[in-house]
Amino acid sequence: MNIILKNGDALALEENATAMQAALAISEGLARNAVCAKVNGQLVDLSHELKEGDSLEIVTLKDKEGLQVYRHTCAHVLAQALKTVYPTCKLSIGPVVENGFYYDVDFVTPISQADLAKVESEMQKIIKSNLPISRFTLPKEEAVALMEEYGESYKVELINDLPEGETISFYKQGGFTDLCRGPHLPSTGKIKAFKLTSIAGAYWRGDEHNKMLTRIYGTAFAKKDEMEAYFTMLEEAKKRDHTKLGKELKLFAIMNEGKGLPFFLPNGMVLKNTLIDYWREIHTRDGYVEVQTPIMLNRTLWETSGHWYHYRDNMYTTKVDEEDFAIKPMNCPGGILVYKNEPHSYKDLPIRMGELGLVHRHEKSGQLHGLFRVRCFTQDDAHIFMTREQIKDEIKGVVRLINEVYTLFGFKYHVELSTRPENSMGSDEDWEVATESLRHALNDLGLDYVVNEGDGAFYGPKIDFHLEDSIGRTWQCGTIQLDFQLPQRFDMEYVGEDGAKHRPIMVHRVAFGSIERFIGILIEHFAGKFPVWLSPVQVKVLPITDRQKDYAKALCEKMEAAGIRVQLDDRNEKIGYKIREAQMEKVPYMLVVGEKEMEAGQVAVRRRDKGDMGAISADEFIATVCKDIEEKTAF
Repeated sequence: MNIILKNGDALALEENATAMQAALAISEGLARNAVCAKVNGQLVDLSHELKEGDSLEIVTLKDKEGLQVYRHTCAHVLAQALKTVYPTCKLSIGPVVENGFYYDVDFVTPISQADLAKVESEMQKIIKSNLPISRFTLPKEEAVALMEEYGESYKVELINDLPEGETISFYKQGGFTDLCRGPHLPSTGKIKAFKLTSIAGAYWRGDEHNKMLTRIYGTAFAKKDEMEAYFTMLEEAKKRDHTKLGKELKLFAIMNEGKGLPFFLPNGMVLKNTLIDYWREIHTRDGYVEVQTPIMLNRTLWETSGHWYHYRDNMYTTKVDEEDFAIKPMNCPGGILVYKNEPHSYKDLPIRMGELGLVHRHEKSGQLHGLFRVRCFTQDDAHIFMTREQIKDEIKGVVRLINEVYTLFGFKYHVELSTRPENSMGSDEDWEVATESLRHALNDLGLDYVVNEGDGAFYGPKIDFHLEDSIGRTWQCGTIQLDFQLPQRFDMEYVGEDGAKHRPIMVHRVAFGSIERFIGILIEHFAGKFPVWLSPVQVKVLPITDRQKDYAKALCEKMEAAGIRVQLDDRNEKIGYKIREAQMEKVPYMLVVGEKEMEAGQVAVRRRDKGDMGAISADEFIATVCKDIEEKTAF
């Protein structure tokens, strides 16, 4: 039989050959590094039997899916070790998460962080035994009976929730069997580097009315040095924790009176407003108009948009004059009403409409975290209304703008194209046109991207931008979503060149995403050491004695007149103390002013990370800082 490889070549194999046999036929090296396979677009075990005409791609640990399979197998090794060390425990689920995996377990006697060492030791034994991992299936009734025999009540519940007639798959390694969809590594010995990291509580199925289980987190990497680099990064991340630095730098606070509702302090407001000023500057330049829509709108609007049915659990609702209202979780329906407020012709399009809208979303208290996961945030939304012919050019314009933003802050990024999800609205034809329009725009720009199947919004496909910060972590921020559905649901129209009414196409996009979350990312990316243009305090003037106070005040006034954010520290403290405090506050420039500097009309300049830079004239220093601010230079 013939199968088709990723490059389009045909490979001749024996009938019913497995994916592993195919890998061996390609090369021994590939077979040695193989983790699983992708057959006709679906991930399968290497033991999967191939059929005539199947498309085949061998997956290794260099592939994202390969690392996920590797980590999921490690979760099964954890489960086997737990059943060995704690035979009375009951297993629930053990999925892969970013950088690792976890398993939720019901223990008779609670365990602690200190107990993880003996679990790790048992995992090492299982890995050293190199147990073969095999898949088998059972009808639903027999699957339930098997899990009941093992006393795994949580697995029984999961199986019972599956449709009738469905065949259930299991994976066996040594004497341990677990319910799982798979795929998995061919044997436990393939795991080279892992570590159990922490313990937390987690409600069964995420429902606070269910029993609290113990969640054991772990991580696994293809090589030990990769895992060591990961833990080094985690240590660095602790130093950069935005909740810690946010408090130290007096940027924001989260208070018990409003969990998930951040308070921005004076320094934080300077930072936030500086970002917003930059946002307005580049959007005005690129032909956007700015609008503001109400924070609360009635139920009819959200029903029309589809949010009432697709997003209801995340919305805050209230009644006004006996009518249901919702506090907006998104800005787009309000933007549509602005568009519909007056008639439009093809000559008006494209309309690029920006909004810095405050939105609220119901997040569970256990998921809240600093500025990264909040219940209210400012979304730097823009909605572009256009003709079909304008789609590609508008998408390319948005990509260029987002690239400009991320490049300014020193972020690398990668791009994902997310396609139609299961719970979507609209016709196959509309989805095809929308998806291909995004694909063509990315291809025209020469951008590398990966396709994220089934992860689009319910109303259209999207392009997501994943930033990489200064210590290698990734963050999803910018997004471009092409929408054929909402213009139809809201009966939006414009008069075309032919005099007839046509339906506009709508693009939803953000660059920062959430301004609050983006600030959190920036705090950690820069470790609180913001570039000069973004720093809440750009210069601190430090007179050595009282005799230089008047000169120092005059310097501050001159800098303020030039648009520099400056503070005077004229306290009766030693100069070394003042310098150390300014360093702790991560101020970019410190000006030490003594008798010599005052007489010469100079300042002794200290830079945050470079120390003493020598004395220069006050005017020369002011010109330098103004240039830093105007050009938004890195520091």
